[in-house]
Amino acid sequence: MAKEEEVEIVRIVTDEEKTFAKNFNINDLPDIPTGLPPHLELQRTRVVCKNDAPIHTSSVVYSGAYNAVGVDNSVKLENFSENFKVNVISSSEDGMDMEFDMIGINAAIANAFRRILLAELPSMAIEKVFVANNTSLVQDEVLAQRLGLVPIAADPRLFDYISESDQPNEKNTIVFKLHARCERGEPRLKVLTEELIWLPNGSEMVKESGESTSSKPKTFTSFSRSQDSFPEFAENPISPSNLDILIAKLGPGQEIELEAHAVKGIGKTHAKWSPVGTAWYRMLPEVILLKEFEGKEAENLVKACPVKVFDIEDMGKGRKRATVAQPRKCTLCRECLREEFGVPIVKPKVKPVKDEGKDKETQIERKEWIDNVALHRVKNHFIFKIESTGSLPPEVLFTEAVKILEDKCERVIADLS
Repeated sequence: MAKEEEVEIVRIVTDEEKTFAKNFNINDLPDIPTGLPPHLELQRTRVVCKNDAPIHTSSVVYSGAYNAVGVDNSVKLENFSENFKVNVISSSEDGMDMEFDMIGINAAIANAFRRILLAELPSMAIEKVFVANNTSLVQDEVLAQRLGLVPIAADPRLFDYISESDQPNEKNTIVFKLHARCERGEPRLKVLTEELIWLPNGSEMVKESGESTSSKPKTFTSFSRSQDSFPEFAENPISPSNLDILIAKLGPGQEIELEAHAVKGIGKTHAKWSPVGTAWYRMLPEVILLKEFEGKEAENLVKACPVKVFDIEDMGKGRKRATVAQPRKCTLCRECLREEFGVPIVKPKVKPVKDEGKDKETQIERKEWIDNVALHRVKNHFIFKIESTGSLPPEVLFTEAVKILEDKCERVIADLS
């Protein structure tokens, strides 16, 4: 009888069954739901904008946050490479502005690009101003400050940084001169940036010195070669990015004569070296209608939105309903979440009131409104806009920002290894 039982046990536990039991995983069963529950997935991927304030604004960066439900939240290079995308949406006719989408990153990386564009990309800006004559109402230091903020259309990658011990030369300095005079009897004269004339041979202003024995006067720069002899500058002469920026106004008999020297720098040192007018981003808006708005209600919803996110769709037979036509334009003004677009719910609330020593219970009607429009922000989809000052096109500025961020990462890895 014992032998028969032993044979029966061998028949039940086979090698295949042992292998199956060893490799068994409950998450592999078809009736076990995979992924996060809808409310957790919404919290992980969206910022929900309520009437009073947005919620779920923070991102979960802990890799094991959802291990209990079988979701890997870790950041892997392979997944990042597959999911990351850059889509150019629009570019201005003059090539100064560009709007594009960055998909598959978090806010930290998007903000890193923004800060690099503002503070760490180099550009050329006027640093020194040598005033020969200034009889205008603008003081010398104010005039120099205004000149320093004039954007220069010159590729900073073609120039070197200059230190205090370096001598200004054709590889680290750009020289401009300005000479404007308002003749007596003439109306007031506007001095614009078009008056800044590029001097490819360097400074023409003689340095004041006690030594007069030198045959050649000594200027503030020592150019061994004219800058317009370089092919980069011969095809694209250096000038201010905008020629109609007002520098000063001269009255009759007033005059300005000066020389301005531009050098290479970064916005972290001074804002005049920032190559962008601004660089900003926002999360992609997501607008969802939780019910159908028809007839007069649809028209009221369309009128309520100041940026025309909604539109009217003709359904035929006189039926019209509201649709989400341009969700990218949503600015979260929340006009579509006001009371007139919600459904009231009357909730009775009992409140004790003292009256002549006796407690009475009075019923207070409290109205709450169910939102029939859901406003979300997609956490990993950013609308990015770059406004260049003219030194480099926006697409080149972004490419240079990527190189700087890559260099920062390599330095961190080298320090940790």
